[in-house]
Amino acid sequence: MNGIDAPARLQASDLQEDIRRHLMFTVGESVDNARLSNWRIALSHAIRDRVVEPWFRTGQQTAQNASKRVYYLSLEFLIGRLLEDAVMNLGLEEAARKALAAFNVDYDLVVADEPDAALGNGGLGRLAACFLDSLSTVGVPAFGYGIRYHHGLFKQRFDNGWQIEEAEDWLTQGHAWEFERLNASMEIGFGGHVSIDGEGRHYWHPSEIVRARAYDTPIPGWQGKWVNTLRLWSAQSKDVFDLEPFNRGDFIGAAASNILAETISRVLYPDDTTPAGRRLRLKQEFFFTAASLRDLIARFLRANDDLRDLPNKAAIQLNDTHPAIAAPELVRILIDEHSLSFDDAFQVARGTLNYTNHTLLPEALEKWSVDLVAETLPRHMQIIEQIDAVHRQEIAATGRTRSPACCIIENGNVQMGSLAFISANRVNGVSGLHTDLMKKTVFEDLHTLHPEKIINQTNGVTPRRWLRGCNPGLSHLITESIGDGWERDLDKLSGLKSFAKDAAFQEQFRAVKRANKERLAVSVKDVLGLTLNPDAMFDIQIKRIHEYKRQLMNILEVVALWNAMKRNPEKDWPARVRIFGGKAAPGYAMAKQIIKLINDIANTINNDPDTAGRLTVVYVPNYNVSKAEMLIPAADLSEQISTAGMEASGTGNMKFAMNGAVTIGTLDGANVEIKDHVGDDNIFIFGLTAPDVAQLRIDGYVPHDAIHASPALSEVIHQISSGVFSPDDAGRFSGLVENISLHDWFLVAADFQAYHDTQRTVDAAWLDKPTWTHRAIMNTASMGWFSSDRTIRSYAHDIWRVDPAF
Repeated sequence: MNGIDAPARLQASDLQEDIRRHLMFTVGESVDNARLSNWRIALSHAIRDRVVEPWFRTGQQTAQNASKRVYYLSLEFLIGRLLEDAVMNLGLEEAARKALAAFNVDYDLVVADEPDAALGNGGLGRLAACFLDSLSTVGVPAFGYGIRYHHGLFKQRFDNGWQIEEAEDWLTQGHAWEFERLNASMEIGFGGHVSIDGEGRHYWHPSEIVRARAYDTPIPGWQGKWVNTLRLWSAQSKDVFDLEPFNRGDFIGAAASNILAETISRVLYPDDTTPAGRRLRLKQEFFFTAASLRDLIARFLRANDDLRDLPNKAAIQLNDTHPAIAAPELVRILIDEHSLSFDDAFQVARGTLNYTNHTLLPEALEKWSVDLVAETLPRHMQIIEQIDAVHRQEIAATGRTRSPACCIIENGNVQMGSLAFISANRVNGVSGLHTDLMKKTVFEDLHTLHPEKIINQTNGVTPRRWLRGCNPGLSHLITESIGDGWERDLDKLSGLKSFAKDAAFQEQFRAVKRANKERLAVSVKDVLGLTLNPDAMFDIQIKRIHEYKRQLMNILEVVALWNAMKRNPEKDWPARVRIFGGKAAPGYAMAKQIIKLINDIANTINNDPDTAGRLTVVYVPNYNVSKAEMLIPAADLSEQISTAGMEASGTGNMKFAMNGAVTIGTLDGANVEIKDHVGDDNIFIFGLTAPDVAQLRIDGYVPHDAIHASPALSEVIHQISSGVFSPDDAGRFSGLVENISLHDWFLVAADFQAYHDTQRTVDAAWLDKPTWTHRAIMNTASMGWFSSDRTIRSYAHDIWRVDPAF
């Protein structure tokens, strides 16, 4: 496949004129009266103009070459801000700065005005965004498919330390990057019944039909040589408006169908602790998956006749179980609408679909009750039963005994993980350890039956967004030291190893880090009123709040450190700033308790004159991509402390290391591979391994014994129980204390002392500045393998069977 030439260099004067034109004719504002948001929209349209031509050329070349396309289905795409990313990828930053400066407008303020696209939650969505960037950078023809959430996840704020969820309003602030595709609308059905004619043909008669409207966002790769598409679906009522009840004065009834339809694309991850919430989640997943399948099939049929050839022209990647309903929907379309036999249809599905697993937690592998699926998607329930029956026959043919884990339908539930596995051509884990554990835990029985299916594809992150864009100081230093081109070929970072012990380079490296910390300190002061010492160690844990990620262990260790500082005030304690960020799912009570505990402890410690300036605790509200872009470059220590065997991979660990942070962590997820690449001396590993965890549970773990064995932890637990951090309500955290003392499934107590001891090793290492800086440089220099470009090339070769253009 031949590549596409990069766009020609743009003069600042040309861009200036385009900004003026869009300000007048797109925004409808004059230069004299324009506000910051007006300048942002005008600049965004001017940059988008430069993306459209290579976008069209990408599509034309793909069609001319009859190239196989990749379709990446994900419930989340955490793309963050798009303007700065596009400017960087097109190499237009200097031109954009000069063009805006001609209007006396600050470029940095303009790009900061863009709201984060509220299309994701955490690592799953950010991985999908990195993959879009890399698919375009290496030149793989691809569509990303997801939902255009009106509100997204939620906006987080704290009220007296408790998380409060508020609706996100990103779309109301102007989104300049999308193109609405009215001719690509799809009608998606729910409910109803199935009839069968005399020839045995099935007909689904939905009782509810929702229109899926397509919105396309072009995603340019590095230097703008290739531009793929993110197509997001918005749910709308099939009927324009019900005038009859309106004329009767029933204004709410007139709008009811619109409201119900639009609910589907309103919020990411609605609370599924209620029957209505579960039904909405299932409808969301089917809505975007069905629309995407119909769209890609229509594209296939414009150039091909026989749908049996679909696996040779399309590779569909299911990002987690959310789009697993693709299997019965694809089979249904092929049988009911294109007259294929079930055997042929299922063979096409198995040749086209691939499934990425992201969790080893059985409860995180979605299950829907048979009754819910049958009520919501009656035809699909029939097909799921057929797929399950076929797989049972396959098991019987081997002579093996069928286990519940091998069945799609079990105990009145449809097991979506099993459905995805059985219906996929390839199933991949996202780190070496995770893939190995998949074969031994959640998919052990299925792996025995299908030993060829599971392969590993260790995650990666895009170095454009997560180094070049978010850390310009370090990027400049890298280019100055080893030359350019590393943004596309991250292995070139290994050239930094020769500078790792160079005193002058170390000084420059530390200066970049300090500048990043100063920038973060200004933001924290503005938002929280806290003054941070940029010479302190910035120790950061930012990720969604979940018990297995063990933010609880982190904050308990903070208290243990505080106690030690107060007992030994004369000791040479290195100053620390412990920073947290992340959201708890609205229905996750324990995670919300942990957030409240962190904020209560922060309130106590930050107001203690005995440790002022030496220990500060910060919880950054409303953590998102833009905040990550500020926090990660400022980190000295990266907290990756999940219970071993529970973190599938992680990508935050890669971003931190890429930006010169040293990791403290367990041998979990991609930490194992990071350790292999950076070397044992440049990472702080502690705690139980995955086999240790499994054996401890077999032996019968007693949390009380682990607490009793650690005086530091015992003291902290007593302080929390007695209300030291909650004097207004001494029993506030009794449930949390009871959970760790009696159950402790995530082994906080078991790993606490090892974590605490390793943190003291970190203290000593921090005081040796040349050695610490050497460690930090070696982390950046060793991150070449963790580029998402490498990951995508591996997917292309091992799973999708496509040839990248570059």
